[in-house]
Amino acid sequence: MKPNMSSIKNPMPSQEPLVRAKNFSEVALGYDEETAVDEALRCLNCKNMPCVQGCPVNIYIPDFIQKIKEGDFEGAYEIISQSSSLPAVCGRVCPQEKQCEAKCVRGIKGESVGIGRLERFVADWHNAHSNTLPSVPASNGHMVAVIGSGPSGLTCAGYLARMGYKVTVFEALHTAGGVLVYGIPEFRLPKAIVQKEIDNLISMGVKIETNIIIGKTLTIDELFDMGYEAVFIGSGAGLPSFMGIKGESLKGVYSANEFLTRSNLMKSYLEKPTTPIIKGGKVAVVGGGNVAMDAARTALRLGADKVYIVYRRSMDELPARKEEVEHAIEEGIEFNLLNNPVEIIGDDNGFVKAMKCIKMELGEPDERGRRSPVPIENSEFILDVDTVIISIGTSPNPLIKSTTQGLDVNKRGGIIVEENTGATSKEGVYAGGDAVTGAATVISAMGAGKTAAKAIDEYIKMNG
Repeated sequence: MKPNMSSIKNPMPSQEPLVRAKNFSEVALGYDEETAVDEALRCLNCKNMPCVQGCPVNIYIPDFIQKIKEGDFEGAYEIISQSSSLPAVCGRVCPQEKQCEAKCVRGIKGESVGIGRLERFVADWHNAHSNTLPSVPASNGHMVAVIGSGPSGLTCAGYLARMGYKVTVFEALHTAGGVLVYGIPEFRLPKAIVQKEIDNLISMGVKIETNIIIGKTLTIDELFDMGYEAVFIGSGAGLPSFMGIKGESLKGVYSANEFLTRSNLMKSYLEKPTTPIIKGGKVAVVGGGNVAMDAARTALRLGADKVYIVYRRSMDELPARKEEVEHAIEEGIEFNLLNNPVEIIGDDNGFVKAMKCIKMELGEPDERGRRSPVPIENSEFILDVDTVIISIGTSPNPLIKSTTQGLDVNKRGGIIVEENTGATSKEGVYAGGDAVTGAATVISAMGAGKTAAKAIDEYIKMNG
């Protein structure tokens, strides 16, 4: 087949903005077979494979794309699955534009190959055409405990299960999936997609125990007493950060974590929800990352009359994915950039009625080239809002550290690990993902889970 030398990607079909802004159905609709093959033909199959170097889990990208060119979509899925436990997830939420696609040679004189879109297509094709679940590998007789069922925990569990380990995943919430289910909205990552990946792990023999808080229900030391020979901590970074300004304790102020959890897990989007969070009005989301975009777009779908993103830097510094920002703008979300809240103002009943902000300007670049925002004197203004959602970052919950002797953490609360193994300061305990780095990407957490699984296997073989 002739290569496709178009300088632009095949566009991703999606719902119309004014339609999707009122529902929770998935925004992006995915490639069909013809479009996927056409996009695959844009790949030059480079010998040095720079895209693979940009992938945290080192998927053999040119190989799976070659299979798409040949129309062997199941073969493409098998290649991806050698490196990734969650292909349908990664194809939807990974920042490919900063990773694999950033290294693509086609991106030098045009747009990169749509690697993420092709990965999603392959995973969705497999899920639609295959009813066969993975089988349980032969047991090697060893047991490993995994704390947390987010992307790092699920990845670690999957790799260990393939090697014959009896793996139990302990999840604090009532539903497995971690941030994939409580943090990422349905319109970006359908819950059925996550459940399909979890079902695959269960079919491989992975046991998932929900409603168990490690540090409260059980401690890490008690896990060892139960016969587990190693423990992986993938508990994420669920402790929200706040600004420390007046009014943050008012009714109608939420952390993005709480807001998204109420919507995603507690079903606030139902017609008569038991835990309502939005009743029309105006909503301000403070922050500029992907979580802020998720919160803003969710608020719009829950019935907000107006949604603002309030961010203290400019559009050029906005850390959210370009695609998510574009979708938010298309849906009517207003970006108040170079503004920073200084106070949340309440009414006589303790509810939010407004937010005082100050205008900012970018100062001189620091040694990293990053320009810090500086307040402009006498530029305060009032933004009328009924709800404020704070989305300025999260840190690891200190519970595991406080109940585990010998586990070292840094000043931000992240667990300290060896870079190439994920080993912590406590023997037999490994960690990865946001519990180590603070809030980061799904794919980087998966990479850490994969690294730790290999190290755990070596550790048990050496000591078993």
